[in-house]
Amino acid sequence: MDKIEHRAVIKYLYLKGLTPKAIHEDMSATLGESAPSYATIKNWVAEFKRGRETIQDEPRSGRPSTASTDENKEKICDLILSDRRLTVEEIAKTIGISSERTHHIITADLGFSKVSARWVPRLLSVEQKRNRLTTSRDCLELYEADPLEFIERFVTMDETWVHHNTPETKEQSKQWKRVGSPTPKKAKVILSAGKVMASVFWDAKGIILVDYLKKGETINSDYYCSLLRRLKEEIKEKRPGLLRRKVLFHQDNARVHTSVQSMAEIHQCGFELLPHPPYSPDLAPSDFYLFPKLKKFLGGKHFHTNEEVVAAVDAYFEELEEDFFKTGIEALPGRWKKCFELGGEYVEK
Repeated sequence: MDKIEHRAVIKYLYLKGLTPKAIHEDMSATLGESAPSYATIKNWVAEFKRGRETIQDEPRSGRPSTASTDENKEKICDLILSDRRLTVEEIAKTIGISSERTHHIITADLGFSKVSARWVPRLLSVEQKRNRLTTSRDCLELYEADPLEFIERFVTMDETWVHHNTPETKEQSKQWKRVGSPTPKKAKVILSAGKVMASVFWDAKGIILVDYLKKGETINSDYYCSLLRRLKEEIKEKRPGLLRRKVLFHQDNARVHTSVQSMAEIHQCGFELLPHPPYSPDLAPSDFYLFPKLKKFLGGKHFHTNEEVVAAVDAYFEELEEDFFKTGIEALPGRWKKCFELGGEYVEK
């Protein structure tokens, strides 16, 4: 029973002539621990004796909201725009009104809400934003000239570390629990020291080449050029006719990718290089699509050797359907468009 029902019973028993003590004993015998206290019953019996009819709460006049003036709203807005990290208490103290009224003005009247800053790869300069904007516009124009031809010619690549032990994501660690039962716990797991560098070349049809860096070797210009030559041979075998149409090759701006030697090898292979702005993983299909899904698949798995890691990654890629890869590539033009609309800012989704 809620408090209104309690009051109705108290009023009924009072009208029957019962005393507060008798009413309390009656209701306690019937309702047990959910019965109202003796003090509550005594207060309501006193109210009914004074002639009160209603069992509803009386309307409260409250304090007039004289603080919500246009002048105060303007002052608060100016303070927030000058320093968006000010607390409600700091603003209230500066204006000279209550924290409750300040919070109401900020949220209800001015429409502000306080959020945490999101992590981005880099705080972009004006020049870097302009570069991202112009590159996105140019790539989008190339795509829109012939979308089907663009998707069929597009080949992208990137490197990623694959660890022997990749922690689960928060989403993966979720589990059902009953109301009132304790929340499950798990220890924090860090990335393992054991890891393998994978260089992945892929397009809308699937994986073309995956190279795993051998222990003791590093990716330098010579190594990367050898990968480009291997890529060309794999394309000949797996994508007949694509070399004649000219591969539209996409890579990021890592130093080894943009060295004079690597750029010369790209030209020698007959690839057309698609521009990519620096500090832009949000515009690289491997970074925003392929690798996050790979890491999610590996989350919570434990490997003891590099060979086990390689086998797991190869098996994962082999199980994927062609539509999976096509979806990742087709998402790129939409990101270029959004980047252009945002004036070069990072694209979240």
